[in-house]
Amino acid sequence: MSTTNETKGFYKLSWLQRIGYGSGDLAQNLIFQTVACYLMLYLTTVLKINPAFVSGLILSVRLIDCFWSPVVGRYIDNRNPKLGKYRSYLLYGGIPLTVAACLLMLPQASTWSPSLKLIYATVSYTVLSMIYSVVNIPYGSIMASMTRDNDEVLKLTSTRMVCANIGQIVVQAGFPIGLAMVAHTMIDWNQAIFMAIGTIPAFVILPSLPFLKKLFGKKGLYYLLLSIGFIGFVILFTIGKFFDVNSANTIVQTAKVMTGVGLLVGSLMWALVPEVITEAEYRTGNRPAATVNALAGVAFKAGFSIAGWITPLVMGMIGFDLASEESALPTDPFAWFTVTCVFAIVGFVLLLYCFTGCKERIATTPEKPVSYGEMFAEFKANKCLQLVLSIFVTVFLASFISAPVNAYYTHLAEYSTTAQNAILWFTCIIPAALLIVVGCLIYKYPLTDERLDEINKEIEARG
Repeated sequence: MSTTNETKGFYKLSWLQRIGYGSGDLAQNLIFQTVACYLMLYLTTVLKINPAFVSGLILSVRLIDCFWSPVVGRYIDNRNPKLGKYRSYLLYGGIPLTVAACLLMLPQASTWSPSLKLIYATVSYTVLSMIYSVVNIPYGSIMASMTRDNDEVLKLTSTRMVCANIGQIVVQAGFPIGLAMVAHTMIDWNQAIFMAIGTIPAFVILPSLPFLKKLFGKKGLYYLLLSIGFIGFVILFTIGKFFDVNSANTIVQTAKVMTGVGLLVGSLMWALVPEVITEAEYRTGNRPAATVNALAGVAFKAGFSIAGWITPLVMGMIGFDLASEESALPTDPFAWFTVTCVFAIVGFVLLLYCFTGCKERIATTPEKPVSYGEMFAEFKANKCLQLVLSIFVTVFLASFISAPVNAYYTHLAEYSTTAQNAILWFTCIIPAALLIVVGCLIYKYPLTDERLDEINKEIEARG
């Protein structure tokens, strides 16, 4: 029976294949998390660029990506390279991605004129973002091409997200530690731990997903995680508003872990993308993996971009100017460049490992090219896709709106009352409110596991 199922697309995956695939997410997070958590701080505190310009730059680049990502997805879906329909781009895009990441924080840029700094920031960030899509979109599509088995997809997603969170914890804790080491300044361990400890739940929850899903159900598990995260944000706000953060360090770090539990729902959303792809195949006969992943990527980056746009702009309006306030991190340009290059080069090695570890077995190329009109029609017709994209935007907005400001939370007492309120809004209040919105969107998601099994069997029966 197992062999029969496997020949029909319900492939079982080895741990080497799962880890090989997951290493690609680890690789990309070494670059993406650097940008998400630290680029805004680099531009405002090292290059001393006006936060309003940085806010507009981040929004503009993401708007460009809203048009660029569907172009990439359409291009990939309509082609079939010899090295693999999707995995080829881990090589084709990996080399320029590494170079672009290394050029993002050149130490010489700190000595340039203000106008030249603006041009440099705009060009380097735009190029990096566009190349990142060339790697990220096909990478996400690989998961839907390896197996139809829902349990295997869940295990693959769990492994991928564990690897992604390894990348996240390495960057969030390792970047400030690396900066301090290269700049020869004292390491702020409380800050480094606070920046990264929210990723700890991933290493407990993600490997246990199959068990937890059976225990609570798919939606029940999401609701539980969101509730724990909401309580964590409430605790962080209460301590920051009414108590001394440093004297309550144990409670603070525990609450940060709880917020990580809630934000982990963002990682679990990637498990819904193959479901949406399968539902689209059931309706249309085509399996638009790259197209759907491109749209998911746009939604993911939309959450990130809205956060990057709002944070420096609104904090400045409130009275906390990142460019003029004392920085919570070292500002040595060479240190920023060195740490970024290390992460980028290690990431490329991991992309090579991912390329060798993945095996595509369910990848189709349409008989005629997918048009942009068809892409829009698919988005319009696919209610599941609309919901998933809405969840992506909201949950990743909650994650990234607080990411750069987390470095300031442990130094809360050093800032004015106005600045403290601004920090608390972005590290506690706004993310907590967004988790409530995520819960409402998940409630509306219609695809159950039972319905997915029926859809998959009907698809296979057609062939």
